[in-house]
Amino acid sequence: MPPVTADTVRIAGVGFAVPARICANSEILKAFPGRTEDEIVRLTGVRERRHASEDENATALAAVAARGALEQAGIDVAQIDGIIMATLIPDQPVPSMASALARLLGMPHVLAFDLNAACSGWLYALEVGRTFIRSGTARNLLVVTAELLSRITNPQDHDTAFLFGDGAGAAVLTPEDGGHRLHRIGLSGNADQYEAIQRQGGGAVKLVPDLDGQDLDHFYLQMNGPAVFKHAIIGFSKQIDDTLARENLKPEDVAWVVPHQANERILRAVSKRVGIPYEKFIVTIGQYGNTSAASVSMALGWAAEEGIFVPGDKIVVSSVGAGLTYAGGLLVW
Repeated sequence: MPPVTADTVRIAGVGFAVPARICANSEILKAFPGRTEDEIVRLTGVRERRHASEDENATALAAVAARGALEQAGIDVAQIDGIIMATLIPDQPVPSMASALARLLGMPHVLAFDLNAACSGWLYALEVGRTFIRSGTARNLLVVTAELLSRITNPQDHDTAFLFGDGAGAAVLTPEDGGHRLHRIGLSGNADQYEAIQRQGGGAVKLVPDLDGQDLDHFYLQMNGPAVFKHAIIGFSKQIDDTLARENLKPEDVAWVVPHQANERILRAVSKRVGIPYEKFIVTIGQYGNTSAASVSMALGWAAEEGIFVPGDKIVVSSVGAGLTYAGGLLVW
C-alpha cells in the first residue's frame, strides 16, 4: 500500500471498558487502621477504582474497548491491518496479548505485537501506529491497551494500594477523512529514574518467587513516591510545553488536556506550571484510579462518551510512566 504523504492520520473511533466490580477506598482501608477516606482522597484524588474478578482477563476487557472503537469508527474488523497493544501486565508473557486479541476479534492474520512503556504505553503505541500508516506499513490499525493492575498491587503497601485500578481503552487509526486529526506525539524519558517505579519479579532475573516466599514483594509494583511526584511533574510539564511549542500554540489555545491519571496532586501542580487551568484537565482518577497505560485512552473515551469535546477542540495528551517514559502530543477533535 502506498505511504500516506500528508499528515492526515486520524482517530476514527475510541472505546473504553472497565470491570463491573467497584472497589471503594473503604475496602482497602481495612488493611490500614488509622488512615481515613479524606486522607486518601486528599493525597491521591482516588475515591474508587474497578477491580477485575478472578475469572476476568485483560484480553476480554480489551476486546470490549476495541469493539466500541470499531463501532464508533464504522470500520469492520476485515478492514483492520494490525493491532498494537500497550500493557505492562499481559495475560501471559508469550505470545503477545495483541495476538490473543486478534484471534478473539476474528482477525488472526493481521500484524500484532505488544509494547511496554508503562503508563505512557498507549501514547507510544499511537505514535508507532501513526508512523506505520504514514510509511505504508498499514492503513487501518487498532491501538489498544488493557491493564489489570489489581493483580500486581500490594494490598499492604500504603504507597500503592489506593492508586491502581483495572481498565482498557482503544482507538482506530486511519488516514481516511472524517476522524480526529492526530499530530505527532513526542516521546522521551529519563532512565536515571529507572528504579522509581518497578516490578522486579516475573522476568529472567527473578522468574518465580523463592520457595520460602521472602521475595514476594518483588512481584508487586513498587514505587518511590517522592521521586515519582517530583519527576512526574517535570515530565508532564515538559511534554505539554514541548507540544505547544511544536504546534505553535499558546496555553489559551488548548481546549482540553487529557493526561495520564497519575495522581490528582500531580495534575494540579502540572496545571499551574504550564499555565492551563485545571478545569481544562479531563480527570477520571476519582472513579477509575490509575490504570497505567489504559488511563489516557479511558479518559479520552469517557470524555467522548460524555459529549465533552466539540469539533475543532485542540486536545493535548500527555503521560509519564515507569522507565521513566514521557509522551505528549496534539489531537484535534
